[in-house]
Amino acid sequence: MAKVAIHPAVDNGVHIHAHAGFKGGTLLCKCKTDPVEVTVDSDYLFNHLCGCTQCWKPEGAAFSMLAAVPREKVKVTKNGQKLKIVDETKLLHRYACKDCGVHMYGVIEKADHVFHPFAFIHPERSRDEGYAAPTFAAFVSSAIEGGVPPTDMAWLRARLKELGIEPYDCYSPELMDIVASHAAKAKGTLAA
Repeated sequence: MAKVAIHPAVDNGVHIHAHAGFKGGTLLCKCKTDPVEVTVDSDYLFNHLCGCTQCWKPEGAAFSMLAAVPREKVKVTKNGQKLKIVDETKLLHRYACKDCGVHMYGVIEKADHVFHPFAFIHPERSRDEGYAAPTFAAFVSSAIEGGVPPTDMAWLRARLKELGIEPYDCYSPELMDIVASHAAKAKGTLAA
């Protein structure tokens, strides 16, 4: 029996299956009438779970699910007037539906930031199947700030590994390499 509700997409096993050639889909908020619709014309990259307390999570979940996509491939296609930035003081501007609260996407406006080229989306809000399952969990220890008892953390990390989702207290090694490469290029220690 689960000690912690991780995320509905993985709690009973990971049943998300990538389809070769997945080219994106349409994200919908939870509103029954006039939902916000965001079209993503790209595969969902670096799909992962996140334990931070800033990201939107399904009811009762300790983790959100996020993927990165090229920011220019994200378009609000319906009911954009319902979107608002959750907290303009944060580096990542998370656009959420004012009515249901679902975060639709997030972007960093600081042009020299390593993640400026990306938008971060919640793949489980996609009405289209075929995106890759999450492969890692970021900021796992932050789940404690969200209410997970510290005594459940060993179980949580073991369960994530059992699900094939590697737990980290930062990003995955691939994303950390992108961050470090960006910093090295800015310092001039790596050719641009």
